[in-house]
Amino acid sequence: MSPAFVFANSEGVKPSATDLFVLGGVPISNSILTTWIIAALIILGVRLAVGTPKLIPGKGQSVVEGMAQGLRDALEPIVGKQMIGKTFPLLCGFFVFILLMNWSGLLPGVGTIKYHTDHGWQDAIRPANSDLNTTFALSVLSFAAWTYFVLRYAGIKVLIFDLFGNKADKKEVGMLMWVLLVPIFFAVGGIEVVSIAFRLISLSFRLFGNVFGGENLIHALGGIAPYVAPALAGLLEVLVGVIQAFVFTLLSAVYIGLICNHEGGHDDEHAH
Repeated sequence: MSPAFVFANSEGVKPSATDLFVLGGVPISNSILTTWIIAALIILGVRLAVGTPKLIPGKGQSVVEGMAQGLRDALEPIVGKQMIGKTFPLLCGFFVFILLMNWSGLLPGVGTIKYHTDHGWQDAIRPANSDLNTTFALSVLSFAAWTYFVLRYAGIKVLIFDLFGNKADKKEVGMLMWVLLVPIFFAVGGIEVVSIAFRLISLSFRLFGNVFGGENLIHALGGIAPYVAPALAGLLEVLVGVIQAFVFTLLSAVYIGLICNHEGGHDDEHAH
């Protein structure tokens, strides 16, 4: 009789997640389980480090505030001073959540503990961002946030003009040239709409590909040269995890800032 669980270091993770159990009629996959565990660790870690925020911060609160301030300083020039306060909770959440999800594959047992099912050996737990469903959900959330911030603080008129409006100066190019440029800018706007819709794919596949590929690279090297090669690859994945988390966060900030930083938007009207 085969064991229920085995430790398989060289097989890596499969492209698709595996359902572990059903909760309230909803199947819970191994990547969702990892998401819940990491989310709980984030909440618990911040609560233990900060506790009740104090006017004179302790060591834990100082570390958390310093990291948050560093990320805020990096993002503020992109989204603008008027938008950083409104967008930072979301952007900071993206960075911390994605970073820890990327690093979760380095934890012992993640992607290596297998259990037996009717379809063969499956991952008991896997890095959440090695599942395309997770990265696509993050992309949808980023797209929804972009839509909200643009419509709320820039306005539909600014959005339409940014996409399809004629940006040429009539005084510099003349009325005839300005009229001739109208269909060109309109066509460019159509291309930009396709580009915006494609962000759902580009954001999700970039993050998924890097995490999934890195996770399987570590396991493959473990089967060829145990200990040393996976350790070196693991150090590389620490760096890749930071870069990919920052890239996702940075691109989300850039998309918002490109329109909400325009002068003449509605941000001043909603400022308090």
